[in-house]
Amino acid sequence: MKISYHGHSVVQIETNKKKIIIDPFITGNGLTDLDANDLEVDVILLTHGHNDHVGDTVELAKRNNALVIAPNELAVYLGWQGVNVHPMHIGGAHQFDFGTVKLTQAFHGSAYTIEEEQKIVYTGMPAGILFTAEGKTIFHAGDTALFSDLKLIGERNTIDVAFLPIGDNFTMGPEDASIAAEWLQAKRVVPIHYNTFPVIEQNPNEFADNLSGKKGLALAVGESIEL
Repeated sequence: MKISYHGHSVVQIETNKKKIIIDPFITGNGLTDLDANDLEVDVILLTHGHNDHVGDTVELAKRNNALVIAPNELAVYLGWQGVNVHPMHIGGAHQFDFGTVKLTQAFHGSAYTIEEEQKIVYTGMPAGILFTAEGKTIFHAGDTALFSDLKLIGERNTIDVAFLPIGDNFTMGPEDASIAAEWLQAKRVVPIHYNTFPVIEQNPNEFADNLSGKKGLALAVGESIEL
């Protein structure tokens, strides 16, 4: 399994069967190395409905005939736009032909903003994602504050790689993310959701270096790891 980071909260996973992308905010993301016009994906996983996470989902899904897996209200909203969706909700898991997806809690908001209409569309509860395939488990926390059930997630799952937001202001900052990393007990911890906008500027290398057990890994944009 190959896992790569592409700026903001964009994570790609390549298994033997599928190309999967999480929160494909590409267009308008000044830090990504991806081009939405030629990106090939089979599955899109979404943590919540904010524009900087839904990103290019509709266009990617239609062009690639990709399956979109998202919290229920967000999935319904995207389905109305002609996208093939599989709705889920917090605490629920489903076995797909490419792996198992389970949604966890995340403490944040979730709404899609249509700026030209000054309209905000409610898209249900935000989530984190536990993805298991080929004997490996990846945890993408989505946008979240620190909360104590992260410890429970760590106790109940053997997590190979955890992707945690560190930007502060809208999510956990580095200090709280460090506590989350300790609770999750993941083998590797990768910082996400930082530096895209001035208000969330952070030093990912400093965060990674400060984690105990040398498990912190600040991936450069486009960099990948093999599990």
